[in-house]
Amino acid sequence: MTEKPTEQATEQQGPRFEIQRVYVKDLSFETPNTPQVFLQEWQPEVSVDLGVSNTEIDKGVYEVILSVTVTAKMKEKIAFLVEVKYAGIFVMMGFPDEQLKPMLGALTPNILFPYARETVSDVVTRGSFPQLLLAPVNFDAYYQQQQAQAEKTDDSTKH
Repeated sequence: MTEKPTEQATEQQGPRFEIQRVYVKDLSFETPNTPQVFLQEWQPEVSVDLGVSNTEIDKGVYEVILSVTVTAKMKEKIAFLVEVKYAGIFVMMGFPDEQLKPMLGALTPNILFPYARETVSDVVTRGSFPQLLLAPVNFDAYYQQQQAQAEKTDDSTKH
């Protein structure tokens, strides 16, 4: 366990960013249509859904959760469904709010994504399916898209 810095020490050192820990928070793998799906030629339609959430668990200490859901379908039947929530505990102190939000929404998911990607690939392979490597994700663009969508929702509720 690391020592918590005092606010005074943080101010003297300037902004501070640390990765405390990364871990699997939740993992689910389902193959509802096996073994029949193994008898078909493997040409799945694969969809990937992403989500990012965060919680301040202590002053300047955040848990960030990257949710990845992968669904592979064969002729409208689910071949497999993988849901991974990969989390990290990050120390972020001394940053202004305009820097902190993109760090929580883009920087930290960029750190977590390779771990989630590896977990998805491993679970799919262990399920006896061909290896699935998720394409890289531009979390900066994803964050901007989420911000624009939130602003649009806020605007529509004000009218």
